[in-house]
Parts: sequence; C-alpha cells; structure tokens
Amino acid sequence: MKTILLVEDDPFIVDIYATEFKREGFAVEVAMDGVAALEAIKNHHPDMVLLDIILPKMDGWEFLKVLRGDAAIRHIKVMVISNLNQQDYTREIEQFGVIKYFLKIQTTPEEIVKAVKETLT
Repeated sequence: MKTILLVEDDPFIVDIYATEFKREGFAVEVAMDGVAALEAIKNHHPDMVLLDIILPKMDGWEFLKVLRGDAAIRHIKVMVISNLNQQDYTREIEQFGVIKYFLKIQTTPEEIVKAVKETLT
C-alpha cells in the first residue's frame, strides 16, 4: 500500500482528500504545517507528499528547501496543491523538483488521485 503525506492546514480540505485517497487504497498521513511534515516523513516514509504552500510555522517553500537539502529524504516525490498562482512560482517549482502543481480551485480530488496513481505506478 502506498502512503501519501497530506500537508494541509485546513481540516475540511484534509477530510476531503484523505477520504478520496483512502477510498482508492492509499494510506494517508496528515501534517498541518511544514515542521510536522518533516517529522511525519521521518516516522512514516511516505511515497509522495501533497503539499500546500501557505502553512503555519514553516511554509511549503521552506519545507521543500529543507526536504531537498536532506540526502536521506530528498528523493520523495512532491506535488503541490495550492491557491497560489502557479505562474508566479515557476522558478521554485523547477528548483525544488515539484512533479505537478494543482490550483485547488480548479482541481477535483479525483483528478489529484489520478495524477498520484499515474506517478507512483
């Protein structure tokens, strides 16, 4: 069973995505901020991180900087799910090896699950 780490501080969004991923056979871990996400990676070794950018304590870009700077965990695949416009962050997306960037308002949970499945198989 593949494990997804969902890094999102909105409980409503967490519930929607976690439900959809579990329905499709994934194990789901949740972190509400970047600091908790780094801890969750060490404890649960996820196959993929689904990352919001606007987070308390440590935002998504800072999280990615730490993740990619750590040889033990830099290999983990990351997709971003955010309300921030992708065009404003093309440099960061490329620099941190983000596989896909989804705009929350334009993407359904089913579309994200499909993209994750395609990436992990």
